[in-house]
Amino acid sequence: MPERLFVCTPSKLGAFEDCPRRYRYSYVDRPSPPKGPPWAHNSLGASVHTALKNWYALPADRRLPESLPTLLKSTWVREGYRDVDQERVTYRAALRWLETYVRGLDPAEEPLGVERVVATKTAVLAFNGRADRIDARQGPDGPEAVIVDYKTGRSGLGADDARGSQALALYAYAASRVFRRPSYRVELHHLPTGTVAAHEHTEESLARKVSRAEDTARDIMAAERAVAAGADPDVEFPTNPGTLCSWCDFRRSCPAGQDSPAKDPWESVNHLTA
Repeated sequence: MPERLFVCTPSKLGAFEDCPRRYRYSYVDRPSPPKGPPWAHNSLGASVHTALKNWYALPADRRLPESLPTLLKSTWVREGYRDVDQERVTYRAALRWLETYVRGLDPAEEPLGVERVVATKTAVLAFNGRADRIDARQGPDGPEAVIVDYKTGRSGLGADDARGSQALALYAYAASRVFRRPSYRVELHHLPTGTVAAHEHTEESLARKVSRAEDTARDIMAAERAVAAGADPDVEFPTNPGTLCSWCDFRRSCPAGQDSPAKDPWESVNHLTA
């Protein structure tokens, strides 16, 4: 019998690469260990992403900066903030980012997809992922699909971030098959600074990213099979201690994570109120 394909998303693969123990807590252990409280930065990111999705759902003549306060207010996620004052300051910052960002967009331009799921299969993977936006652009050899990913974190982004992102590469690989057009360019749009970090992939560089994802999938399946056969889960899914432990949803359930300093749920948006 052929080996079953590994069903995955970018976040599922990324969880294992960041820390196999976090992957186990998220996808293997049932019931899963309890998570910590919601993070304010996740609430902020979700609110901005949904507002942009709904902006594109408007008729072209209504895609104006003036539409954004209503859109953002209707999608605003309130969890994780220290208090109402911090939430209000963060909301106002998010609205400024959005208004500045959409002024640089052509409201009449229709993307190939917004929050679009793209999926494909390889010899190892059954991959699916939801891209923030997939633009239809004219390349040197004809129509192309460009992957756009919105970012709302504190840190700026550079070309190395776009080039190194496995998620963006997998989106491009899948989009080229879904839309039957080349998809090599990937972009990170950092809304707080208004900057765009871009990278032009090649067939070879996309193949390397896919191969790396397949290797990760093989490691995951091997660990899952070992645990099912009676191996120690802590051995098969070891921890990867580091700075990410402080931000992990499962820090309180993980002995290694408990050695890292705890972060308040609102800490990553504190700079907006400074």
